Amino acid sequence: MNAAFINNIFNVAPHTFPDMAVEVFHFQYRENELYRKFVKQLGLRKEDITSFEKIPFLPISFFKTHAIKTTSFESELVFASSGTTQTINSFHYVKDAGIYRHSFFQFFEEIYGNISNWCVLGLLPSYLQRNNSSLVYMVNELMEESKHPENGFYLNEFEKLSETLKKLETRKQPAILIGVTFGLLDFFERHEIQLRNTIVMETGGMKGRREEWTRKEVHDFIKSKTGLKQIHSEYGMTELLSQAYSKGGGIFQCPAWMKILVRDEDDPLTVKPAGRGVINVIDLANIYSCSFIATDDACTLQEDGSFEVIGRVDNSDIRGCSLMVV
Repeated sequence: MNAAFINNIFNVAPHTFPDMAVEVFHFQYRENELYRKFVKQLGLRKEDITSFEKIPFLPISFFKTHAIKTTSFESELVFASSGTTQTINSFHYVKDAGIYRHSFFQFFEEIYGNISNWCVLGLLPSYLQRNNSSLVYMVNELMEESKHPENGFYLNEFEKLSETLKKLETRKQPAILIGVTFGLLDFFERHEIQLRNTIVMETGGMKGRREEWTRKEVHDFIKSKTGLKQIHSEYGMTELLSQAYSKGGGIFQCPAWMKILVRDEDDPLTVKPAGRGVINVIDLANIYSCSFIATDDACTLQEDGSFEVIGRVDNSDIRGCSLMVV
């Protein structure tokens, strides 16, 4: 795909999304041998795919066993899922890091405004201890663009993080604390800080570090320790190049180039535009990997495209960034 088409992805309108999705499907069918074989195994021909509702979704487990590449390329980035010692990691081979940066910068600023206005703090233990986390890459790039002198990552330096938050609050500096769930719980169990100018954003993930909590329990606990009215959330995964955000209540919004559909858990080829089911993601930014992924996350999808993650389907692997059952 040429640069003009990539640019069009990030300017897609709702009425042009279906046609663009079909165009991306035909590109990936032609240039991705694995995806082409998968489609053929389903007994489908490319000529059968005339609308985006008919596009087949590749099971996310394929990222554990195959290099999912559309066209042949040397990767600029390789991301790996965090997983656990009992699970197999997924790998995402990224042809063009600029596409990923374009995706997360554009949607972040659509939701939160100019990144230069924010101090960005990352509480991402375990993710910082490896070199191929897409989440750490994104947060680091946000920090680089923000250029705030007190941006920073934290492992277990809870006292230092507490002091930084207090200083920022005193100066009424807008800040965003992006944290993995178990890290946020560990931190706020030790430090109660009234926050008025800080957003707390949880990215999911307990990784067996502690007893699972529901998202509501997590959010209510953080609210009780901070006085915040809402706790924000991020929904993303290693296999994607786009994220959805929630500004409260666990209700997520997608960027224009990303769309959630739901499939029937018992009949994975039955896909619907709303209701309860398992998440299928169309991520047009994933142009050089696979834009059509069948995840293992269950959700309730609204007619307006917003969705609430309600857990994981039975027998699916534990994922490091998995969100808690509501």
